[in-house]
Order: sequence, then C-alpha cells, then structure tokens
Amino acid sequence: KARRIGGSIHQVPIEIGSTQGKALAIRWLLGASRKRLGQNMTFKLSFELVDVAKGSGNAICKKEDTHSMAEANRAFAHFR
Repeated sequence: KARRIGGSIHQVPIEIGSTQGKALAIRWLLGASRKRLGQNMTFKLSFELVDVAKGSGNAICKKEDTHSMAEANRAFAHFR
C-alpha cells in the first residue's frame, strides 16, 4: 500500500489474506494469458498454466517482482 509519511510517499508492504491472494493469482494468470500471442483464450490460458507449473511464465514473474519489491521496502513495514 502507498502511505504518505513525512511529505513523501512510501510503498509499505502489507500481508494479505488467503482469499485476496487467490484473487490476485487469478488476476495475474488472466492478465498474463491475455498478453500471450495465440489463437484463442483457451489455448493461451492453458499454455500459461503449463508455464506456471514449470515455474516460468509471466504470472510467476509478476509474483516474484511483487515479492522482491516487498522485500526491498521491508524497512517501511513499521508504518502500517
């Protein structure tokens, strides 16, 4: 979450619940599938799911980027 602290805005990492985490995962899967080049959504989603199972794919990259950003901003966690 973005918090305004002392005149500047910091990204403060917060822990999310399991239902919100599942919603984020589905949103990332659908977004990554829509960006793929392919015939139709069925194939694009199935190929993205296969890539996720292998540990690659755009949805996994998005998850890793989010986690690394939260780790980098861990110093601001006390501003929750």
